[in-house]
Amino acid sequence: MPDAGYKNAFSESKASETARERAQKPPRKKAPPKLAVINQSGCTGCEACIVFCPVDCIEIVPGVDHTQMQQVVEVDLARCIGCALCAKNCPWDTIPMLPYEQAIKEAPQMTLISVCGQKTAKDVTSEAAA
Repeated sequence: MPDAGYKNAFSESKASETARERAQKPPRKKAPPKLAVINQSGCTGCEACIVFCPVDCIEIVPGVDHTQMQQVVEVDLARCIGCALCAKNCPWDTIPMLPYEQAIKEAPQMTLISVCGQKTAKDVTSEAAA
């Protein structure tokens, strides 16, 4: 059985790979009125939303200990076009469509882990403590 160092290194390499792939995707043309934000606390990592995204802006966030079993997904807010297809097709109702400014403000509170370089709940907590 692999040790914890191996598991963390594997998750970090997957996150790095996702970041490289994300950098190659084209940016959206203009800011949409609404953005999809995934509440990762309720996300099961089923990937149902990924299939419906027309701009491929939903990324898999690998789990730390069990890469695929503890995975969640994350919307790359810089690329989301606000089409709401992911929210309509999420079987767990964990993707609210929020007005653009509200989404930018509230997304970190719903994001536990990010592969898109976005702020997470941990970042918000540490900023508040400082």
